[in-house]
Amino acid sequence: MKLGYFTMPLHPPSRNYVETLKEDREAIILADQLGFVEALVGEHVTDAAETVTDCATFLASLIHSTKTIKLGTGTLNLPNGHPAQLAATVSMLDNMLEGRFVLGISPGGLPSDWEVFGNLTANRNAKFVECINQMIAIWTGEPPYNIKGEYWNISTEKTMIPDIGQGIFIKPYQRPYPPIVVTAVEPFSKGVTEAAKRGWDPVSANFLLPKWQKSHWGKYVEGCEAAGRPIDAANWRVAKTIFVADDDKTAREYAYGPKSPYHFYYKQIGYKLVRAGRAVLFKEDKEQPDSDITPDYLVDKLVIAGSVDKVVDEIIAMHEYLGDFGILYYCGMDWVDGRLAKRSMALMAEQVMPRVNQAIARR
Repeated sequence: MKLGYFTMPLHPPSRNYVETLKEDREAIILADQLGFVEALVGEHVTDAAETVTDCATFLASLIHSTKTIKLGTGTLNLPNGHPAQLAATVSMLDNMLEGRFVLGISPGGLPSDWEVFGNLTANRNAKFVECINQMIAIWTGEPPYNIKGEYWNISTEKTMIPDIGQGIFIKPYQRPYPPIVVTAVEPFSKGVTEAAKRGWDPVSANFLLPKWQKSHWGKYVEGCEAAGRPIDAANWRVAKTIFVADDDKTAREYAYGPKSPYHFYYKQIGYKLVRAGRAVLFKEDKEQPDSDITPDYLVDKLVIAGSVDKVVDEIIAMHEYLGDFGILYYCGMDWVDGRLAKRSMALMAEQVMPRVNQAIARR
């Protein structure tokens, strides 16, 4: 099992914006130095807490500050953009990274972004599918382009001048295009099946109960079988909210205490998703009342926190329950205490993961 990094990222709106951007960059630079294999970064345009407004721009700032880690969009919210611009941006970023790039895509999950881009009542899933189809058509097609759809029409037929290169899209570095991943945020997600049919891979979101994360594997297998695609657990990425400290007391205080960034994170996520009618994501049973979904409940259910020994044991138990998967995404949080946050990442990479993998290899 490899170690990756995922961040939305999410910070208290009262914090200085420039400082949080620097902090988010520092975390990924550290992840690269510690041997994390991938880092995915989310984006939202209209949220004072989730403050990376363009994940591609943010990743571009890391190209020359990282060496081996693959950088990924986590995710590009396709209905909010234009397929031609998105295809061009991805191609340039993939070339700048010389293939050290993973393309994460989704329909987007923030209602205020839907509203600001005119998608509040739109069929966002249909727009999502058309957008990625047109992006792929650009990458795999040849000029002049004439790509028609319900939402966008893309053409350079009238203005193409091949002798000077006008009207021609740049191809991605990775051919025919970068590997595509989709984040699964629903139990028994049909999107995982459809993604697997197309050769894309799933990321099971960290804010899902383990039982719902586990449901994604069967849907992935279903899609692979339908497409005649080899079934490989290495292609499944699972995100988890984890904090590691040198002792259990420090871990409890930082993960569960009144100033905990984990408590802040799940207060934000829980409120947004419950308000959006998606409280079932957090429920052991559908009859459980929404009033149960408190930040304390979510932190207790969804965060692994403790000393190295405790975290190793809990990740091994998680692996036994879910089955094999390829990459464990460690989730980045606000740095209430930068020293503890960085120490957690180091302990995770240098002590926890080697012991977890040794235990898995013995089974």
